[in-house]
Amino acid sequence: MVHYAPYLALPKHLINIRITEIINKFDKKIKPMDPLVIWTNVYLNPSEVALLQSETKHHQLILADAGPHVLAQNSGDPRLSSADVVFGQPNPEDLLTSHALRWTHVSSAGYTRYDSPSFWQHFCSRGIIFTNSSAVFSEPCAEHALAALLAHTRQLYPSYLDQLQRREWQQNAIRAASSLLSEQTIVIVGFGTIGQRLAEFLKPFGSATFACRRRPEPYPGVKVLSLDELPNVLPVADHVLNFLPENTGTIRFFDQARFSRFKRGACYYSLGRGTTTDQPALIEALTSSRLAAAYLDVTEPEPLPPDHPLWSTTNCYITPHSSGGHYNEALRLTKHFLNNLRRFENGEPLINRIV
Repeated sequence: MVHYAPYLALPKHLINIRITEIINKFDKKIKPMDPLVIWTNVYLNPSEVALLQSETKHHQLILADAGPHVLAQNSGDPRLSSADVVFGQPNPEDLLTSHALRWTHVSSAGYTRYDSPSFWQHFCSRGIIFTNSSAVFSEPCAEHALAALLAHTRQLYPSYLDQLQRREWQQNAIRAASSLLSEQTIVIVGFGTIGQRLAEFLKPFGSATFACRRRPEPYPGVKVLSLDELPNVLPVADHVLNFLPENTGTIRFFDQARFSRFKRGACYYSLGRGTTTDQPALIEALTSSRLAAAYLDVTEPEPLPPDHPLWSTTNCYITPHSSGGHYNEALRLTKHFLNNLRRFENGEPLINRIV
């Protein structure tokens, strides 16, 4: 609020000068940002493209070719060199060679292809902002993980397989194999926005919940540990959920040595990146009955070839990297970006900022 009282005792011409100064200062604050060049290759539906065009009509929008799926990387586009803002899955080299870039917003929660010290050093040295879309995918991914947990504890997959094959009424066996989440110990490895949302979902069930992350921070209702402490909790875990991103420290993170520390009869869930699981070691842990089951939403490679042994491994249940998917995914992605664009225009903090 502007207070004029201090100026009322001044001569009229000085009052006019001071008021003009105030108005000019206010005008500068509300002056619209100069038009931006926005480049995108996001996999959008026509209605979302129309929304994006409508909401960025004061800027220049470059629509690059979208890949066949949401994680498809652009192979390279010389037009990106003129962009102030990038939205989608750009070629990392294009970002490093651009001289106009001010902000990159990736259309995924993960950002493996950009996660290197040299990349972050480049962005930090030039003051370039990097954000992701965790706010869009934390909810569906956490729901997918909860669905897998409940499917196992209530033995839905074995019942369905029996319906498809033998059609025997295995009432006693299914009841004996079922369990309660309230009596289970759950370990979440990679405790970012998805893992934290899952922890919120688990609160009403009363599970004993642990989480392991690179930099432990307190979280309500969860015992948060460092990754170095994971070996201490694996032997007591009934369910281990892997949300790790892919980087040099997480490739084949869950290997034979770590699977050997699992409690016999525990379950393994992989919903981050397929490369963080040593798949031959996982197959051995399943066939030896060290693990009761594995629920995989990510594999290496993707798509998983039809003749890959994981398809036929006993008690291995696979979904096609669909945990983040939902019917209005494109709309929520677009709105998330546009919300951050408004914040960028107004100089406000951006949501899901990485650097």
